[in-house]
Amino acid sequence: MAAFKETKFPADAPAAQKALGWVDDRFPLTKLWNDQWGKYYAPKNFNFWYIFGSLAMLVLVLQIVTGIFLTMHYKPDGTLNLSGVPVAFASVEYIMREVPWGWLVRYMHSTGASAFFIIVYLHMTRGLMYGSYRKPRELIWLFGFAIFLCLMAEAFFGYLLPWGQMSYWGAQVIVNLFGAIPLIGPDLSLWIRGDYVVSDATLNRFFAFHVIAIPLVLLGLVAAHLIALHEVGSSNPDGIEVKENLGADGHPVDSIPSHPYYTVHDLFGVSVFLTIFSAVVFFAPEMGGYFLEYNNFLPGDSMKTPPHIAPTWYFTAFYSVLRATTSDFLWVLMAGIVGYTAFLWLKSKLSGMVKIIVSVIALLMVAGMMPGMLDAKFWGVVFFGGSVVILAFLPWLDHSPVKSIRYRPDWHKYVYAGLAIAFVTLGYLGTQPPSPVGTIIAQIATLYYFSFFLLMPWWSAMGTFKKVPDRVVFHAH
Repeated sequence: MAAFKETKFPADAPAAQKALGWVDDRFPLTKLWNDQWGKYYAPKNFNFWYIFGSLAMLVLVLQIVTGIFLTMHYKPDGTLNLSGVPVAFASVEYIMREVPWGWLVRYMHSTGASAFFIIVYLHMTRGLMYGSYRKPRELIWLFGFAIFLCLMAEAFFGYLLPWGQMSYWGAQVIVNLFGAIPLIGPDLSLWIRGDYVVSDATLNRFFAFHVIAIPLVLLGLVAAHLIALHEVGSSNPDGIEVKENLGADGHPVDSIPSHPYYTVHDLFGVSVFLTIFSAVVFFAPEMGGYFLEYNNFLPGDSMKTPPHIAPTWYFTAFYSVLRATTSDFLWVLMAGIVGYTAFLWLKSKLSGMVKIIVSVIALLMVAGMMPGMLDAKFWGVVFFGGSVVILAFLPWLDHSPVKSIRYRPDWHKYVYAGLAIAFVTLGYLGTQPPSPVGTIIAQIATLYYFSFFLLMPWWSAMGTFKKVPDRVVFHAH
Protein backbone atom coordinates (compact mmCIF):
# COMPACT_ATOMS: atom_id res chain seq x y z
CA MET A 1 0.00 0.00 0.00
CA ALA A 2 1.35 3.44 -0.93
CA ALA A 3 2.23 5.67 1.99
CA PHE A 4 -0.03 8.64 2.69
CA LYS A 5 1.53 11.87 1.48
CA GLU A 6 -0.06 15.13 2.55
CA THR A 7 0.01 18.19 0.32
CA LYS A 8 2.43 20.89 1.58
CA PHE A 9 1.51 24.57 1.41
CA PRO A 10 3.67 27.65 1.99
CA ALA A 11 3.47 29.07 5.47
CA ASP A 12 1.73 32.22 4.19
CA ALA A 13 -0.90 30.30 2.18
CA PRO A 14 -4.53 31.34 2.93
CA ALA A 15 -6.23 29.34 5.64
CA ALA A 16 -9.07 28.41 3.26
CA GLN A 17 -6.58 26.95 0.76
CA LYS A 18 -4.94 24.91 3.52
CA ALA A 19 -8.32 23.65 4.73
CA LEU A 20 -9.36 22.67 1.19
CA GLY A 21 -6.04 20.91 0.65
CA TRP A 22 -6.49 19.02 3.92
CA VAL A 23 -9.93 17.84 2.75
CA ASP A 24 -8.68 16.96 -0.77
CA ASP A 25 -5.98 14.74 0.73
CA ARG A 26 -8.72 12.73 2.40
CA PHE A 27 -11.72 13.17 0.09
CA PRO A 28 -11.76 14.11 -3.64
CA LEU A 29 -13.84 17.26 -3.14
CA THR A 30 -12.08 19.43 -5.72
CA LYS A 31 -11.93 16.54 -8.20
CA LEU A 32 -15.68 15.96 -7.86
CA TRP A 33 -16.37 19.67 -8.39
CA ASN A 34 -14.16 19.82 -11.48
CA ASP A 35 -15.51 16.57 -12.96
CA GLN A 36 -19.17 17.39 -12.42
CA TRP A 37 -19.17 21.14 -13.04
CA GLY A 38 -16.03 23.25 -12.61
CA LYS A 39 -14.14 21.81 -15.58
CA TYR A 40 -17.02 20.00 -17.25
CA TYR A 41 -17.08 21.23 -20.84
CA ALA A 42 -20.55 21.83 -22.30
CA PRO A 43 -21.57 22.97 -25.81
CA LYS A 44 -21.29 26.73 -26.19
CA ASN A 45 -24.66 27.17 -27.92
CA PHE A 46 -26.99 26.42 -25.01
CA ASN A 47 -30.15 28.53 -24.98
CA PHE A 48 -32.74 29.20 -22.27
CA TRP A 49 -34.26 25.73 -22.69
CA TYR A 50 -31.20 24.29 -20.95
CA ILE A 51 -31.88 26.12 -17.70
CA PHE A 52 -34.61 23.73 -16.56
CA GLY A 53 -32.27 20.92 -15.54
CA SER A 54 -30.56 23.20 -13.02
CA LEU A 55 -33.90 24.58 -11.87
CA ALA A 56 -35.15 21.03 -11.27
CA MET A 57 -32.17 20.43 -8.95
CA LEU A 58 -32.93 23.69 -7.13
CA VAL A 59 -36.59 22.79 -6.59
CA LEU A 60 -35.64 19.27 -5.46
CA VAL A 61 -33.45 20.76 -2.72
CA LEU A 62 -36.21 23.24 -1.86
CA GLN A 63 -38.76 20.43 -1.50
CA ILE A 64 -36.46 18.34 0.69
CA VAL A 65 -35.62 21.26 3.00
CA THR A 66 -39.20 22.50 3.38
CA GLY A 67 -40.40 18.91 3.76
CA ILE A 68 -38.02 18.33 6.66
CA PHE A 69 -39.40 21.39 8.49
CA LEU A 70 -42.99 20.31 7.82
CA THR A 71 -42.41 16.81 9.25
CA MET A 72 -41.27 18.43 12.52
CA HIS A 73 -44.87 19.51 13.17
CA TYR A 74 -47.03 17.27 10.96
CA LYS A 75 -48.78 14.24 12.51
CA PRO A 76 -49.79 11.38 10.14
CA ASP A 77 -52.92 10.48 12.11
CA GLY A 78 -56.32 10.07 10.49
CA THR A 79 -58.29 9.71 13.73
CA LEU A 80 -60.52 12.51 15.01
CA ASN A 81 -59.41 14.84 17.79
CA LEU A 82 -61.67 16.22 20.52
CA SER A 83 -62.99 18.84 18.10
CA GLY A 84 -64.06 16.17 15.61
CA VAL A 85 -61.34 17.15 13.11
CA PRO A 86 -58.79 14.63 11.75
CA VAL A 87 -55.48 15.02 13.60
CA ALA A 88 -53.53 15.19 10.31
CA PHE A 89 -55.70 18.07 9.06
CA ALA A 90 -55.46 19.83 12.42
CA SER A 91 -51.65 19.53 12.36
CA VAL A 92 -51.56 21.25 8.96
CA GLU A 93 -53.77 24.02 10.36
CA TYR A 94 -51.42 24.27 13.33
CA ILE A 95 -48.47 24.69 10.96
CA MET A 96 -50.34 27.39 9.05
CA ARG A 97 -51.59 29.35 12.09
CA GLU A 98 -49.34 28.69 15.08
CA VAL A 99 -45.85 27.68 13.91
CA PRO A 100 -43.68 30.77 13.27
CA TRP A 101 -43.39 31.17 9.48
CA GLY A 102 -45.13 27.80 9.13
CA TRP A 103 -47.52 29.20 6.53
CA LEU A 104 -44.55 30.23 4.40
CA VAL A 105 -42.90 26.80 4.62
CA ARG A 106 -46.18 25.06 3.77
CA TYR A 107 -46.87 27.33 0.79
CA MET A 108 -43.29 26.98 -0.43
CA HIS A 109 -43.71 23.19 -0.35
CA SER A 110 -47.11 23.15 -2.07
CA THR A 111 -46.08 25.70 -4.69
CA GLY A 112 -42.78 23.86 -5.12
CA ALA A 113 -44.65 20.69 -6.05
CA SER A 114 -46.39 22.42 -8.95
CA ALA A 115 -43.20 24.28 -9.89
CA PHE A 116 -41.36 20.96 -9.99
CA PHE A 117 -43.77 19.50 -12.54
CA ILE A 118 -43.82 22.67 -14.65
CA ILE A 119 -40.02 22.60 -14.81
CA VAL A 120 -39.88 18.85 -15.51
CA TYR A 121 -42.46 19.13 -18.31
CA LEU A 122 -40.45 21.98 -19.88
CA HIS A 123 -37.25 19.95 -19.43
CA MET A 124 -38.86 17.02 -21.24
CA THR A 125 -40.12 19.37 -23.96
CA ARG A 126 -36.57 20.51 -24.60
CA GLY A 127 -35.44 16.89 -24.88
CA LEU A 128 -38.25 16.23 -27.35
CA MET A 129 -37.43 19.25 -29.53
CA TYR A 130 -33.68 18.75 -29.69
CA GLY A 131 -33.59 14.94 -29.73
CA SER A 132 -31.73 14.73 -26.42
CA TYR A 133 -32.95 11.14 -26.05
CA ARG A 134 -31.18 9.94 -29.20
CA LYS A 135 -27.99 7.85 -29.29
CA PRO A 136 -25.82 7.91 -27.16
CA ARG A 137 -28.18 9.39 -24.55
CA GLU A 138 -30.83 6.68 -24.36
CA LEU A 139 -29.89 5.77 -20.79
CA ILE A 140 -30.05 9.42 -19.71
CA TRP A 141 -33.62 9.54 -21.03
CA LEU A 142 -34.55 6.30 -19.27
CA PHE A 143 -33.16 7.58 -15.96
CA GLY A 144 -35.09 10.80 -16.52
CA PHE A 145 -38.27 8.83 -17.24
CA ALA A 146 -37.77 6.87 -14.01
CA ILE A 147 -37.35 10.19 -12.17
CA PHE A 148 -40.66 11.33 -13.70
CA LEU A 149 -42.39 8.18 -12.43
CA CYS A 150 -40.94 8.73 -8.96
CA LEU A 151 -42.16 12.33 -8.98
CA MET A 152 -45.65 11.15 -9.88
CA ALA A 153 -45.57 8.61 -7.05
CA GLU A 154 -44.13 11.18 -4.63
CA ALA A 155 -46.84 13.70 -5.53
CA PHE A 156 -49.57 11.06 -5.26
CA PHE A 157 -48.46 9.89 -1.81
CA GLY A 158 -48.01 13.45 -0.58
CA TYR A 159 -51.41 14.51 -1.90
CA LEU A 160 -53.24 12.56 0.84
CA LEU A 161 -51.21 13.93 3.75
CA PRO A 162 -53.16 17.20 4.35
CA TRP A 163 -56.26 15.00 4.79
CA GLY A 164 -58.53 17.61 3.21
CA GLN A 165 -61.66 16.74 1.27
CA MET A 166 -59.95 16.59 -2.11
CA SER A 167 -56.95 14.76 -0.67
CA TYR A 168 -59.15 12.11 0.89
CA TRP A 169 -61.48 11.55 -2.05
CA GLY A 170 -58.77 11.97 -4.68
CA ALA A 171 -56.77 9.19 -3.03
CA GLN A 172 -59.93 7.08 -2.79
CA VAL A 173 -60.60 7.42 -6.53
CA ILE A 174 -56.99 6.82 -7.65
CA VAL A 175 -56.53 3.76 -5.42
CA ASN A 176 -59.84 2.33 -6.61
CA LEU A 177 -58.54 2.46 -10.19
CA PHE A 178 -56.23 -0.42 -9.36
CA GLY A 179 -59.33 -2.44 -8.50
CA ALA A 180 -60.18 -2.54 -12.23
CA ILE A 181 -57.25 -4.90 -12.86
CA PRO A 182 -58.64 -8.44 -13.34
CA LEU A 183 -57.97 -11.05 -10.64
CA ILE A 184 -55.45 -9.08 -8.56
CA GLY A 185 -57.18 -5.68 -8.62
CA PRO A 186 -59.22 -5.87 -5.39
CA ASP A 187 -56.33 -7.35 -3.40
CA LEU A 188 -53.92 -4.80 -4.85
CA SER A 189 -56.20 -1.91 -3.86
CA LEU A 190 -56.54 -3.39 -0.38
CA TRP A 191 -52.74 -3.69 -0.06
CA ILE A 192 -52.18 -0.08 -1.17
CA ARG A 193 -54.79 1.28 1.25
CA GLY A 194 -53.92 -1.05 4.12
CA ASP A 195 -57.65 -1.10 4.86
CA TYR A 196 -60.96 -1.51 3.08
CA VAL A 197 -61.30 2.27 2.78
CA VAL A 198 -58.84 5.14 2.88
CA SER A 199 -58.09 5.37 6.59
CA ASP A 200 -55.42 6.00 9.18
CA ALA A 201 -53.50 2.95 7.93
CA THR A 202 -53.43 4.44 4.43
CA LEU A 203 -52.18 7.76 5.76
CA ASN A 204 -49.33 6.17 7.67
CA ARG A 205 -48.02 4.12 4.76
CA PHE A 206 -48.39 7.04 2.34
CA PHE A 207 -46.42 9.20 4.79
CA ALA A 208 -43.64 6.58 4.95
CA PHE A 209 -43.45 6.39 1.15
CA HIS A 210 -43.57 10.17 0.73
CA VAL A 211 -40.95 11.01 3.35
CA ILE A 212 -38.50 8.10 3.19
CA ALA A 213 -38.89 5.48 0.45
CA ILE A 214 -39.53 7.53 -2.70
CA PRO A 215 -37.05 10.35 -1.88
CA LEU A 216 -34.24 7.81 -1.43
CA VAL A 217 -35.00 6.24 -4.81
CA LEU A 218 -35.38 9.68 -6.36
CA LEU A 219 -31.99 10.89 -5.13
CA GLY A 220 -30.33 7.73 -6.47
CA LEU A 221 -31.95 8.21 -9.89
CA VAL A 222 -30.95 11.89 -10.01
CA ALA A 223 -27.34 10.91 -9.28
CA ALA A 224 -27.47 8.23 -12.00
CA HIS A 225 -29.04 10.75 -14.42
CA LEU A 226 -26.21 13.24 -13.85
CA ILE A 227 -23.44 10.63 -14.00
CA ALA A 228 -24.79 9.29 -17.29
CA LEU A 229 -25.09 12.84 -18.64
CA HIS A 230 -21.50 13.74 -17.80
CA GLU A 231 -20.24 10.46 -19.19
CA VAL A 232 -21.57 10.99 -22.73
CA GLY A 233 -21.78 14.79 -22.64
CA SER A 234 -24.62 17.24 -22.99
CA SER A 235 -26.71 17.58 -26.13
CA ASN A 236 -27.20 20.96 -27.82
CA PRO A 237 -29.82 22.74 -29.95
CA ASP A 238 -28.04 21.76 -33.18
CA GLY A 239 -27.90 18.06 -32.29
CA ILE A 240 -24.16 17.92 -33.06
CA GLU A 241 -21.80 15.73 -31.06
CA VAL A 242 -19.17 18.26 -29.98
CA LYS A 243 -16.88 15.47 -28.74
CA GLU A 244 -16.21 14.51 -32.36
CA ASN A 245 -14.21 17.73 -32.91
CA LEU A 246 -11.47 18.04 -30.27
CA GLY A 247 -8.91 20.81 -29.92
CA ALA A 248 -5.22 20.61 -29.06
CA ASP A 249 -6.06 20.68 -25.34
CA GLY A 250 -8.21 17.55 -25.68
CA HIS A 251 -11.47 19.45 -25.13
CA PRO A 252 -14.18 19.93 -27.79
CA VAL A 253 -13.56 23.14 -29.74
CA ASP A 254 -17.26 24.00 -29.62
CA SER A 255 -17.56 23.73 -25.85
CA ILE A 256 -16.82 25.94 -22.87
CA PRO A 257 -16.25 25.21 -19.16
CA SER A 258 -19.50 25.13 -17.20
CA HIS A 259 -17.88 27.38 -14.61
CA PRO A 260 -17.97 30.34 -14.79
CA TYR A 261 -19.93 30.60 -18.05
CA TYR A 262 -22.98 28.46 -17.32
CA THR A 263 -22.76 29.22 -13.61
CA VAL A 264 -23.64 32.83 -14.43
CA HIS A 265 -26.21 31.65 -16.99
CA ASP A 266 -27.89 29.43 -14.40
CA LEU A 267 -27.75 32.06 -11.64
CA PHE A 268 -29.64 34.47 -13.88
CA GLY A 269 -32.26 31.77 -14.57
CA VAL A 270 -32.49 31.02 -10.86
CA SER A 271 -33.04 34.71 -10.11
CA VAL A 272 -35.91 34.91 -12.60
CA PHE A 273 -37.42 31.69 -11.29
CA LEU A 274 -37.22 32.76 -7.63
CA THR A 275 -38.88 36.07 -8.50
CA ILE A 276 -41.83 34.29 -10.11
CA PHE A 277 -41.88 31.61 -7.40
CA SER A 278 -41.94 34.24 -4.63
CA ALA A 279 -44.75 36.14 -6.35
CA VAL A 280 -46.87 32.97 -6.43
CA VAL A 281 -46.05 32.00 -2.84
CA PHE A 282 -46.88 35.43 -1.41
CA PHE A 283 -49.76 36.54 -3.62
CA ALA A 284 -51.44 33.46 -5.18
CA PRO A 285 -50.37 30.19 -3.48
CA GLU A 286 -53.65 28.51 -4.41
CA MET A 287 -53.32 29.72 -8.04
CA GLY A 288 -57.07 29.89 -8.48
CA GLY A 289 -57.57 26.42 -7.04
CA TYR A 290 -55.15 24.66 -9.39
CA PHE A 291 -52.18 24.45 -6.97
CA LEU A 292 -54.29 24.06 -3.81
CA GLU A 293 -57.92 23.07 -4.34
CA TYR A 294 -60.49 24.96 -2.30
CA ASN A 295 -62.02 21.70 -1.07
CA ASN A 296 -58.70 20.83 0.52
CA PHE A 297 -59.22 23.58 3.09
CA LEU A 298 -62.08 21.45 4.46
CA PRO A 299 -61.28 18.40 6.62
CA GLY A 300 -61.61 15.05 4.92
CA ASP A 301 -65.03 13.49 5.53
CA SER A 302 -65.91 10.00 4.34
CA MET A 303 -69.63 10.89 4.55
CA LYS A 304 -69.48 13.94 2.24
CA THR A 305 -68.41 13.50 -1.37
CA PRO A 306 -67.26 16.62 -3.27
CA PRO A 307 -69.34 17.36 -6.40
CA HIS A 308 -66.28 17.02 -8.68
CA ILE A 309 -63.27 14.88 -7.81
CA ALA A 310 -60.13 15.34 -9.90
CA PRO A 311 -56.41 14.94 -9.25
CA THR A 312 -54.00 17.88 -9.12
CA TRP A 313 -53.36 19.62 -12.44
CA TYR A 314 -50.08 17.82 -13.18
CA PHE A 315 -51.94 14.48 -13.40
CA THR A 316 -55.00 15.68 -15.27
CA ALA A 317 -53.68 15.13 -18.83
CA PHE A 318 -53.26 11.42 -18.13
CA TYR A 319 -56.46 11.35 -16.07
CA SER A 320 -58.35 12.71 -19.11
CA VAL A 321 -57.13 9.73 -21.13
CA LEU A 322 -58.71 7.48 -18.52
CA ARG A 323 -62.03 9.37 -18.56
CA ALA A 324 -62.06 9.50 -22.37
CA THR A 325 -62.02 5.69 -22.55
CA THR A 326 -65.77 5.04 -22.61
CA SER A 327 -67.58 1.93 -23.84
CA ASP A 328 -68.48 3.67 -27.13
CA PHE A 329 -64.89 4.86 -27.61
CA LEU A 330 -63.67 1.25 -27.36
CA TRP A 331 -65.03 0.63 -30.87
CA VAL A 332 -62.85 3.45 -32.22
CA LEU A 333 -59.86 2.05 -30.34
CA MET A 334 -60.50 -1.43 -31.74
CA ALA A 335 -60.56 -0.04 -35.27
CA GLY A 336 -57.36 1.87 -34.55
CA ILE A 337 -55.59 -1.23 -33.21
CA VAL A 338 -56.62 -3.31 -36.24
CA GLY A 339 -55.56 -0.56 -38.65
CA TYR A 340 -52.21 -0.04 -36.91
CA THR A 341 -51.48 -3.77 -36.96
CA ALA A 342 -52.22 -3.93 -40.69
CA PHE A 343 -50.02 -0.87 -41.22
CA LEU A 344 -47.15 -2.61 -39.39
CA TRP A 345 -47.40 -5.62 -41.69
CA LEU A 346 -47.40 -3.46 -44.81
CA LYS A 347 -44.89 -0.72 -43.94
CA SER A 348 -42.76 -1.87 -41.03
CA LYS A 349 -39.28 -3.40 -41.42
CA LEU A 350 -39.67 -5.37 -38.21
CA SER A 351 -38.91 -9.07 -38.29
CA GLY A 352 -41.70 -11.54 -38.93
CA MET A 353 -41.56 -12.86 -35.36
CA VAL A 354 -41.98 -9.36 -33.90
CA LYS A 355 -44.93 -8.72 -36.22
CA ILE A 356 -46.54 -11.97 -35.12
CA ILE A 357 -46.09 -11.06 -31.43
CA VAL A 358 -47.59 -7.60 -32.01
CA SER A 359 -50.50 -9.17 -33.91
CA VAL A 360 -51.22 -11.60 -31.07
CA ILE A 361 -51.18 -8.75 -28.52
CA ALA A 362 -53.49 -6.71 -30.78
CA LEU A 363 -55.86 -9.68 -31.17
CA LEU A 364 -56.02 -10.14 -27.39
CA MET A 365 -56.70 -6.43 -26.89
CA VAL A 366 -59.50 -6.38 -29.46
CA ALA A 367 -61.02 -9.52 -27.97
CA GLY A 368 -60.83 -7.98 -24.49
CA MET A 369 -62.63 -4.84 -25.70
CA MET A 370 -65.59 -6.74 -27.09
CA PRO A 371 -68.93 -6.30 -25.26
CA GLY A 372 -69.22 -8.62 -22.28
CA MET A 373 -65.45 -8.89 -21.84
CA LEU A 374 -63.28 -6.44 -19.89
CA ASP A 375 -65.11 -3.20 -19.17
CA ALA A 376 -64.16 0.33 -20.25
CA LYS A 377 -62.85 1.17 -16.75
CA PHE A 378 -60.13 -1.46 -17.10
CA TRP A 379 -59.09 -0.22 -20.52
CA GLY A 380 -59.12 3.32 -19.20
CA VAL A 381 -56.52 2.29 -16.62
CA VAL A 382 -54.52 0.53 -19.35
CA PHE A 383 -54.41 3.58 -21.60
CA PHE A 384 -53.85 5.84 -18.60
CA GLY A 385 -50.70 3.87 -17.81
CA GLY A 386 -49.80 3.51 -21.47
CA SER A 387 -49.89 7.28 -22.00
CA VAL A 388 -47.09 7.57 -19.44
CA VAL A 389 -45.05 4.46 -20.27
CA ILE A 390 -44.94 5.21 -24.01
CA LEU A 391 -42.59 8.12 -23.25
CA ALA A 392 -39.87 5.64 -22.26
CA PHE A 393 -39.74 4.22 -25.81
CA LEU A 394 -39.10 7.58 -27.47
CA PRO A 395 -35.40 6.86 -28.28
CA TRP A 396 -36.44 3.86 -30.38
CA LEU A 397 -39.54 5.42 -31.97
CA ASP A 398 -37.79 8.45 -33.48
CA HIS A 399 -36.16 7.45 -36.82
CA SER A 400 -35.34 10.96 -38.00
CA PRO A 401 -31.91 11.29 -39.69
CA VAL A 402 -31.30 14.46 -37.62
CA LYS A 403 -31.77 15.08 -33.92
CA SER A 404 -32.75 18.73 -33.63
CA ILE A 405 -36.06 20.19 -34.74
CA ARG A 406 -34.02 23.03 -36.30
CA TYR A 407 -33.04 20.82 -39.24
CA ARG A 408 -36.25 18.86 -39.67
CA PRO A 409 -38.93 19.70 -42.26
CA ASP A 410 -41.06 22.68 -41.26
CA TRP A 411 -44.22 20.60 -41.11
CA HIS A 412 -42.66 18.52 -38.32
CA LYS A 413 -42.96 21.61 -36.12
CA TYR A 414 -46.72 21.57 -36.61
CA VAL A 415 -46.81 17.91 -35.59
CA TYR A 416 -44.98 18.78 -32.37
CA ALA A 417 -47.25 21.78 -31.83
CA GLY A 418 -50.24 19.46 -32.20
CA LEU A 419 -48.86 17.25 -29.45
CA ALA A 420 -48.46 20.26 -27.16
CA ILE A 421 -52.02 21.40 -27.88
CA ALA A 422 -53.42 17.89 -27.31
CA PHE A 423 -51.55 17.55 -24.01
CA VAL A 424 -52.65 20.96 -22.69
CA THR A 425 -56.22 20.28 -23.83
CA LEU A 426 -56.27 16.96 -21.99
CA GLY A 427 -54.82 18.65 -18.92
CA TYR A 428 -57.48 21.36 -18.90
CA LEU A 429 -60.38 18.96 -19.52
CA GLY A 430 -59.14 16.80 -16.64
CA THR A 431 -59.75 19.68 -14.24
CA GLN A 432 -63.33 20.16 -15.44
CA PRO A 433 -66.44 18.09 -14.69
CA PRO A 434 -67.21 15.53 -17.42
CA SER A 435 -69.46 16.67 -20.28
CA PRO A 436 -70.46 15.12 -23.64
CA VAL A 437 -68.56 17.74 -25.66
CA GLY A 438 -65.56 17.62 -23.37
CA THR A 439 -65.44 13.83 -23.64
CA ILE A 440 -65.41 13.96 -27.45
CA ILE A 441 -62.62 16.55 -27.46
CA ALA A 442 -60.64 14.46 -24.96
CA GLN A 443 -61.08 11.38 -27.17
CA ILE A 444 -59.76 13.27 -30.21
CA ALA A 445 -56.79 14.56 -28.21
CA THR A 446 -56.12 11.04 -26.89
CA LEU A 447 -56.05 9.62 -30.42
CA TYR A 448 -53.62 12.34 -31.52
CA TYR A 449 -51.40 11.79 -28.46
CA PHE A 450 -50.99 8.06 -29.10
CA SER A 451 -50.76 8.50 -32.88
CA PHE A 452 -47.86 10.94 -32.43
CA PHE A 453 -45.75 8.26 -30.79
CA LEU A 454 -47.01 5.09 -32.50
CA LEU A 455 -46.62 6.57 -35.99
CA MET A 456 -43.36 8.33 -35.16
CA PRO A 457 -41.11 5.69 -36.81
CA TRP A 458 -42.62 6.73 -40.17
CA TRP A 459 -43.50 10.42 -40.02
CA SER A 460 -40.23 11.33 -38.26
CA ALA A 461 -38.27 10.06 -41.28
CA MET A 462 -40.47 11.75 -43.89
CA GLY A 463 -39.84 15.05 -45.64
CA THR A 464 -36.80 17.03 -46.78
CA PHE A 465 -34.27 17.56 -44.02
CA LYS A 466 -31.90 20.50 -43.83
CA LYS A 467 -28.14 19.93 -43.81
CA VAL A 468 -26.72 19.79 -40.30
CA PRO A 469 -23.59 22.01 -40.00
CA ASP A 470 -20.24 20.50 -39.06
CA ARG A 471 -19.87 22.92 -36.15
CA VAL A 472 -22.46 24.25 -33.72
CA VAL A 473 -24.24 27.45 -34.67
CA PHE A 474 -23.42 30.01 -31.99
CA HIS A 475 -24.83 33.51 -31.63
CA ALA A 476 -23.39 35.65 -28.84
CA HIS A 477 -25.93 37.01 -26.38
